[in-house]
Amino acid sequence: MVGRAALSEVNRLIRENRVSEYCSPNLALGMRPLEFGDGSSHWTWQEQSKAVLNPFGTLQGGYLAVFIDELFSTAIASVLEEGECAITAEAKISYLRAVRPGTLDGSARVLRRSRTLAFLEAEVSGPDKKVAVRASSTWAISRQVSGRQTKNF
Repeated sequence: MVGRAALSEVNRLIRENRVSEYCSPNLALGMRPLEFGDGSSHWTWQEQSKAVLNPFGTLQGGYLAVFIDELFSTAIASVLEEGECAITAEAKISYLRAVRPGTLDGSARVLRRSRTLAFLEAEVSGPDKKVAVRASSTWAISRQVSGRQTKNF
């Protein structure tokens, strides 16, 4: 589990667009952030190993969901204030077409953020530059008060 101080530092580096300092286990899969903005994120996934392919030679949907989760988590982190954290409350992923291995482009943005909720959307384009995946998500936002987390989640 990530400590509150470590989480605050990750959120800070995302707010400051310090892409080269971003760390995630999913970078080992080849996923790479390109830019973090105010309520947005942009990533690429240039090469996929055979381990992430299904028996038909296309990317397995679960790995695309991991890519989308990176998009969402970095987009929401860019709008969190000091002492806030957010978790996924729900997500909907629409797989519009099969995705062949090659360079993928993904982006996410915060559509609306309130004190306790945020609504986001994301898109992933395949090597052919056509949108292959669309997703939407709701995130619950919590704030640490006097050394303890509020009961939002």
